[in-house]
Amino acid sequence: MNFEGLLRKEFYGNDLEQWGVALLILVGAAVLGKLLYWFTSTVLRRWTARTKTRLDDILIDMIDEPMVLAATLAGTWLGLKRLTFPEAVDRWIDYAAQGLIVLAVTWMIARLLDAMYREYLVPLAEKSATDLDDQILPILRRSTKMAVWALGVVVALNNAGYEIGAVLAGLGIGGLALAMAARDTVANVFGGFTIFTDRPFTINDRIRMSGFDGTVQEVGLRSTRLRTLDGTLVTIPNSSFGDSAVENVSAEPSRKVVSNLGLTYDTTPVQMEEAMATLRAIADSHPGVEDDVKVAFNAFGDFAMNLLFIYYIRSGEDILQTQTDVNLDILRSFIDQGLDFAFPTQTILTKAT
Repeated sequence: MNFEGLLRKEFYGNDLEQWGVALLILVGAAVLGKLLYWFTSTVLRRWTARTKTRLDDILIDMIDEPMVLAATLAGTWLGLKRLTFPEAVDRWIDYAAQGLIVLAVTWMIARLLDAMYREYLVPLAEKSATDLDDQILPILRRSTKMAVWALGVVVALNNAGYEIGAVLAGLGIGGLALAMAARDTVANVFGGFTIFTDRPFTINDRIRMSGFDGTVQEVGLRSTRLRTLDGTLVTIPNSSFGDSAVENVSAEPSRKVVSNLGLTYDTTPVQMEEAMATLRAIADSHPGVEDDVKVAFNAFGDFAMNLLFIYYIRSGEDILQTQTDVNLDILRSFIDQGLDFAFPTQTILTKAT
């Protein structure tokens, strides 16, 4: 058999020459994809780096990989179309190629929108005075990506020859069962909307809820994440906020501090009055303490005479440092005045026999 005869010999309905041409087109498509990736990642990026705007850099960075995938798929489809297949197989190849190309375009759009979100929307939200946009943007990002991919999958299935109307009808029939199975998720979603509308707290607020005490890190559509004082990250379903009381510590106008100071029973009335005046003076002299100060000689205890000292730390002040400053001033002043703090004691009198 001569060479020309070998080329004309058929394998699975196509001669060797047709298989060779199809293989060359497939290899060419792969090589073209590599060349496109090299061109966009080197030549185009160098060119866009010289421009003042960041938009062209984002476009090149986000569309290069999906564009290479789409070009490779298109070349593969052209190579396969050079071959002769049964009508059903040929139709399946057309549908698969169209569906995959649509998914590649969907991937490109989703990446582009995600890059726009990071580059433009996030900086704007960080500059704004309100935290509402910081809460909404992550949900908007996820919702947009889900919508883009859902639309892309629908279009891809439609191009692949599926009857979308029948598919959607089937989803509608199963929607009730799905909703019943996912009622907890639906409750969490509505809980998330409640948080956004009522705004019991915002991001970076410290809250107490269901035994947890921490700072709000993220408010999602289904759950809220808290960074506790121990440093751990706790995820709380949003539906829990509708059933439990939430204490917003950051929203308090001031922090109330109540101190009970016990002085020994050998303290004279004059010393007690001086001690009360000292407490008022300490609170008045500290810039982090509000003017509303209460001092009272309120009890004769079992082993001490009790001084009640109530003051309020201004909002935004360092609470622990302010308490430390006030307590140190009290300790120094009472020592200088010869006032002794009481501790639990018991005197036992015995009768001599």
